[in-house]
Amino acid sequence: MSKVVQNKKTVPEIRFSGFTDDWEQRKAIELFKPVSEKGHADLPVLSASQEFGIVKRSDVGIDIKYDKNTLVNYKRVQVDQFVISLRSFQGGFELSHIEGIVSPAYTIFTFLDGMKQNQSYWEVVFKTYRFIESLKKVTFGIRDGKAISFKEFGDVKVSYPVNVDEQKRIGSLINSTKELITLHQRKLNTLQSLKKILLQNLFPKNGQKNPVIRFTGYTDDWEQRKLKDTLLLLKDGTHGTYKDVDEGPLLLSAKNIKNGKVVVSKDERLISDSDFSSIHKKFKLAKNDVLLTIVGSIGETAVLQNPQGLTFQRSVAYLRPDNNLNSQFLYQTIRSDDFQNALKRNQVTSAQPGIYLGDLGKIEVKLPNKSEQILISNLLQNTDNLITLHQRKLNEVESLKKLLLQKMFV
Repeated sequence: MSKVVQNKKTVPEIRFSGFTDDWEQRKAIELFKPVSEKGHADLPVLSASQEFGIVKRSDVGIDIKYDKNTLVNYKRVQVDQFVISLRSFQGGFELSHIEGIVSPAYTIFTFLDGMKQNQSYWEVVFKTYRFIESLKKVTFGIRDGKAISFKEFGDVKVSYPVNVDEQKRIGSLINSTKELITLHQRKLNTLQSLKKILLQNLFPKNGQKNPVIRFTGYTDDWEQRKLKDTLLLLKDGTHGTYKDVDEGPLLLSAKNIKNGKVVVSKDERLISDSDFSSIHKKFKLAKNDVLLTIVGSIGETAVLQNPQGLTFQRSVAYLRPDNNLNSQFLYQTIRSDDFQNALKRNQVTSAQPGIYLGDLGKIEVKLPNKSEQILISNLLQNTDNLITLHQRKLNEVESLKKLLLQKMFV
């Protein structure tokens, strides 16, 4: 029986229209050459930054005054030259957009003379998972701190489109998604900083009766009370042991409360209806109850929206506000620095960190009247919604980039 030989794929799954030629595969040594030009002491010293690529040392918070004798063996890097940027290799191939000098530990290379290639395309290639995996096959001990030589890099086989216009369009598309990721990350960071500032200034600081930022028309001092005196219910989840079943109510724990949400996966524990009824014989969870993790991961919180068919283990506390306390305001209060610090002060450590309900109930909270509570919680909730929106957009663009990197290369 003859052996079936499968042809190696020579084109990517996703391609720009108008390009149909097979991609070529060559060793890197057939495309690139090492560069070892002596540097000049008057040029800026460059370094590798995971976020920004090759940058001036001062741009990454390292502003060192070098003696000129120290720089004797430093290498010159010119614009559009590539740098293997890490002594202990971790995938650090960078394209330099500025001229300067780098440590002798760095390897610099560029295209062979007369070789027409697009730098942006190859800048992307050197960041792909496929390329990193190829490099591992020819490099021994890269996880043990071994530097990468140009010879080892030169043995790596790379596939690429011969048409430079196709290279340019691929590089431009991937770099556009990178710019979008950076944009959304900046917006997200700005909103997260804004939220932190609001939490710090919309609530009174220690010893103060009023916050720094206040809505117009509200001048009354805030009231300070113990948490337990603002609640109709303060109770932890069940301490019992129950058999798992295939169908029934959910038995959740502290791990299910993340980033202000109750997060449920398909693999959660289920208990029988009779066990569920026994747990809630004397009380039932209600919409707008506030959940707080009190064992293990302390301080995660969420406002319960749908109480049907779920209950929690003892690692979660139930807080039901009285008529003078808004649930969303309590939720935001719990997320404030003052409350989180109070939780830390009151936690005890045995097998894992925890906080007793008695100690939780004694934590002091400061409250304005209910209408001001609603205004504050609405502002903070709207900020949370914006944060969630930009996080979702960021995730979408990151997923798009990942897909393009998987499907646009061979």
